[in-house]
Amino acid sequence: MATNRSKMRRKTSLVTFDEADFAVKRRKAVPHEFVLEALGALAVRTRPMFGCVAVYAATERAGVEKIVLVLRDKPSATADNGVWLATTKEHHESLRREFPNMRSIEVLGKEVTGWQVLPADAADFEESALRACELIARGDARIGKVPGARQKSEGRRQKRRRTETRRQGGAAKKGKRPGSNRRGGRRRAPKK
Repeated sequence: MATNRSKMRRKTSLVTFDEADFAVKRRKAVPHEFVLEALGALAVRTRPMFGCVAVYAATERAGVEKIVLVLRDKPSATADNGVWLATTKEHHESLRREFPNMRSIEVLGKEVTGWQVLPADAADFEESALRACELIARGDARIGKVPGARQKSEGRRQKRRRTETRRQGGAAKKGKRPGSNRRGGRRRAPKK
């Protein structure tokens, strides 16, 4: 039995694609890019962090990769724009002698934090940022933190336990075996 192929053809519509459909999403420009250029001799990598750019460096002296800076330039909440230094409280006084405009980061909420900022609106911002890059290149122990292994917070563990308990119908929480209903009887098969 012969069939007419023209009748069997599916109705197709011509789909057109706009260049925008295939456009690659552009990354945001790196704020204060001159800092990365100044660290060019080091093995540096960047990662996005909290809408900023985190800078990691591996120095020969330290031999391990550290987070050393965060570059921030947000149009809203400009108070903490600039170069954030990864340091500890014990180094604040000595670093403040080298960077008189250095201060704690307001966005973090605490009065004094381990992180300090070289504010972008300071008169000596570029000079201070380049000086910080020199210290990093020399392996100055006052700048940089070795990132710890990521650990799940206690809150996440508790949330996971609550979720597992709900999935089991509360049975695990009440000491009952999974599959039992709240009144203690077995679950009945659904009616057909």
